[in-house]
Amino acid sequence: MSQEIVVLDMLVDPAGSLVYRIDGRMSERNRPQLALKVSGAVNLQCQRCLESMVHPLEIDSLLEFVANEDDLTQEELEDDAKDFLPASKELDVLALIEDEVILALPTAPRHESCTAPEAGRGEARRSPFDVLAGLKGKAE
Repeated sequence: MSQEIVVLDMLVDPAGSLVYRIDGRMSERNRPQLALKVSGAVNLQCQRCLESMVHPLEIDSLLEFVANEDDLTQEELEDDAKDFLPASKELDVLALIEDEVILALPTAPRHESCTAPEAGRGEARRSPFDVLAGLKGKAE
């Protein structure tokens, strides 16, 4: 059983906001297209310092619907300016936007400059053998 990835599961908190716009049109080959623009910011967790960080998002995608992937030319397949989706009678627009946001998020978000958290901040570093040395002194 597969589990859906949800954008909220990837965020530190849901305080960010995104604005989207979708425009429909037809391609040169008379195929339906969607121009999707998403902008805003979300709160992610820095993988280096583990603190919250604001991550700006600017997505500008062109999605073209095709009846059959076999109809695509090699040139179209290699074109990174647009993505192709199978045509269907219904489209879950929220899921489409969410998928584009997930694809735009970094796999390991990090601040430009930060340091990793130190283990036991403020405590003197102590050897685990110090406890054994203390027990040895009591036994004598």
